[in-house]
Amino acid sequence: MPSHVAVIADIVGSRTLTDRAGAQRAIIASSHQVHADHPVSVSPLAATVGDEFQAVYPDLPAALASLLLLQLHLPEGIQLRFGLGVGAVDRVDDGITDGPGWWAARAAIEHAHRLQDRAVPHARTRIATEQGQDAVMTERIAYANAYVLARDELVSAMSGRTRRLTYGRCLGRTQRELAEAEGITQPAVSQALSAAGSAALVAGFTDLSTDPS
Repeated sequence: MPSHVAVIADIVGSRTLTDRAGAQRAIIASSHQVHADHPVSVSPLAATVGDEFQAVYPDLPAALASLLLLQLHLPEGIQLRFGLGVGAVDRVDDGITDGPGWWAARAAIEHAHRLQDRAVPHARTRIATEQGQDAVMTERIAYANAYVLARDELVSAMSGRTRRLTYGRCLGRTQRELAEAEGITQPAVSQALSAAGSAALVAGFTDLSTDPS
């Protein structure tokens, strides 16, 4: 079966949240909005058990682009950690899948936990692959992991407003449109985006969205 990208996500610091049920609803609402704005997933992020969520994407660029939008759209105070597994995703029954892609995603999110706990506190995303992938894919995933570490750092430093502005720019909204939506001036939009380094995120999103693979 062709490779897909299985995604497992969990809530960062879920035990410290005063309203975990509300946080879960907010995450699903953000997932639905991202899917409406950029419908690239095979199955959008959905709650499973506890504080965990799962999704499936057709390829790595689609997954990375969609999950960036989700990171930007989440409300203040709610963050997700992501494990992405590149590999086969096999249908077991209606709505139930299994396979190497999911095993790789589980390994990836466990790695993300270790990175956050030990050395990289703002790490939120990790990618792994099923065994047997060729050297080209293995190298591609190594580059992708370097990319997501850098973008996690950028997103973690953004205010809620700057994330909203960056989300809009990823979707092609003009600075004038964003200024009107936020009730601020266009120079204020430009200043906020420049200070946050969001141009790199927007460029990365554009590259991912036009990736032929």
